[in-house]
Amino acid sequence: MRVLVGYDGTEAAKNALVLARRYAKELGASIVVCTSLVGDSQEQIEGIEKAEHDLAYAQAFLNEEGIACETKLLSKGLSAGENIVYFAEEIDADEIIIGVVQKSKVGKFIFGSTAQYVILRAHCPVLTVK
Repeated sequence: MRVLVGYDGTEAAKNALVLARRYAKELGASIVVCTSLVGDSQEQIEGIEKAEHDLAYAQAFLNEEGIACETKLLSKGLSAGENIVYFAEEIDADEIIIGVVQKSKVGKFIFGSTAQYVILRAHCPVLTVK
């Protein structure tokens, strides 16, 4: 079983890591953690350091329990949801685990919802965690 975890450093994303760790321990799943950079090139430059820090945290969190994982920084000029869905297909993930953060209706309308996009478009089951 190959599990992809969408990780952005939020508490919800940390909860997704906790669940992925459990999957790895109990089911022998392999874990791939990804984070997505979106926005123009200036925003990407500023976000690379944070993204690398987030991925290093995720890897250390899993490694401390003896769980090997791969990490991937996605930046293809797509939305976070598109990046996650395409990457999940690319690695043939069996499941995606993502954290969800409640947004207002206006927030969803303006910024969209990464989780909603992934749930509706992924080729595999998606598990959401608060």
